[in-house]
Amino acid sequence: MQKIRVLVVDDHTIVRDGIIALLALVADIEVVGEAANGQEALQKATQLKPDVVLMDVAMPIIGGLEATRRLSQELPDARVLALTQHDDRQHIFSMLAAGARGFISKLAASSDLAAAIRATFRGDSFLSPSAARVVVEGYQLGPRAWKSDDPYEQLTTREREVLKLLAEGHTIREIAETLVISPKTVEGHKANLMSKLDIHRKTDLIKYAIRKGLVAA
Repeated sequence: MQKIRVLVVDDHTIVRDGIIALLALVADIEVVGEAANGQEALQKATQLKPDVVLMDVAMPIIGGLEATRRLSQELPDARVLALTQHDDRQHIFSMLAAGARGFISKLAASSDLAAAIRATFRGDSFLSPSAARVVVEGYQLGPRAWKSDDPYEQLTTREREVLKLLAEGHTIREIAETLVISPKTVEGHKANLMSKLDIHRKTDLIKYAIRKGLVAA
């Protein structure tokens, strides 16, 4: 029997351990790796070539949204299933646009999680009831519900990384060390992203990042 190879990505160790323990009881699913943030997820996915990546949304360093965007471009065979407690329209539409194949709640039963992984592996879409309701409402509202005027979409990959790290409270020097770039380059990215977002105070930047699900409140 072919097993579905799964990479579990969540920044909370207790959540990862619980998911891995649950999936260990499912005969046709094999957890081949785990990651605590989007950066690790990209590295592990490249190494392990999983069939399905179970991806949390709000994580440090690189969040689930940006990691999903990159995976869909760099490793399209690794299908992403978002595992999240954020089921509002903005998070759902953003993750779908980034390439996620579905949504499953962290409160879902283990049988639902296994079913979601199988559906994602087959190339189908899986939406938890709350996410499905949001998608149906979006369809009924028409194109205006799906259209995003969010300037976040205009940010470069590096600017998104700097935004997330700034919102997490890291200093310019810490960000430079994390991203292996110079502090001057970080300052440049910071100025560019704040201009694009039309945000000029750090407190507002943090609020924006929380609304986007880039960092936890």
